[in-house]
Amino acid sequence: MAIALSQRGRGRTTSNPNVGCVIVKDGQVVGRGWTQPGGRPHAEAMALTDAGTGANNADIYVTLEPCAHISERGESCADLVVAARPARVVVANLDPDERTHRKGVDRMERAGISVSVGLMETEARQVMAGFFTRMEKGRPHITLKLAMSLDGCIAMANGESQWITGSRARAHTHLERARSDAILVGSGTVKADQPGMDVRLEGLEDRNPLPIVLGKAETLDHWQRISTPSAVSDLENVNWLLVEGGAATAASFLQAGLVDRLMIYRAPIVIGGGLPSVREFGLSGLGEAHGQWELVDRRILDKDSLEIYDRAA
Repeated sequence: MAIALSQRGRGRTTSNPNVGCVIVKDGQVVGRGWTQPGGRPHAEAMALTDAGTGANNADIYVTLEPCAHISERGESCADLVVAARPARVVVANLDPDERTHRKGVDRMERAGISVSVGLMETEARQVMAGFFTRMEKGRPHITLKLAMSLDGCIAMANGESQWITGSRARAHTHLERARSDAILVGSGTVKADQPGMDVRLEGLEDRNPLPIVLGKAETLDHWQRISTPSAVSDLENVNWLLVEGGAATAASFLQAGLVDRLMIYRAPIVIGGGLPSVREFGLSGLGEAHGQWELVDRRILDKDSLEIYDRAA
């Protein structure tokens, strides 16, 4: 439940992680919380407020170690937990931030609270992958989205591309935009399509990600520009980056080894002689292409299909 709650904050909490927290007492949920937009209040603070005195002698489940460092934005979550006097705290992941790493756990244990670490660690880490990637690799977690025909084309030979996929697949793409801090396209896409890059789903119109263009392009209001894929490391307040193409941009991120996840939408059409989804990006042999990606999800979106791949460990 805490893992599911953490997804409510995805794309809105940067530079903080999107954490979820659930408080249980006598078999009943007495408090729930997730990190709020802008990163505060934290999930634990929200759940403890929700639970009130019910947190005393309860069990707290949280997807990330409660913070232990001092902040001008509020008390540390470890101190809030200690003050609430729960019986037990179950932590999925230790915080990779050195300001908190194991310090939150140690503080709670010194206060006599039973603490266990590692329950559903992998699942919780996956939904907070943006934060972990930024902390460990110094860049956002990057998803490359491709929408193509069955024969791997993203457009007709003359550039016509609207629309390869149907309305349900496009709606799913907009949901992914709403779950991202920023969205990136190449300068060629900007010149050819003048994309809006906003979220066009009812109720989520305020979740527009920061638009970014790779390469040279005319100045666009509210857009940010980077010159190379590696420059994503310089982006501020971006945990989750969605790359939407086109083919040259996709190739440049793949060649740089910066893609963590692939989202491939396939329409049941064959174009023949169209524009390829990805340009050549430097493989010296077919063997290099194998073993790079692991299928983690597959679903049907009306007439289209979606396959999601994570980079193999």
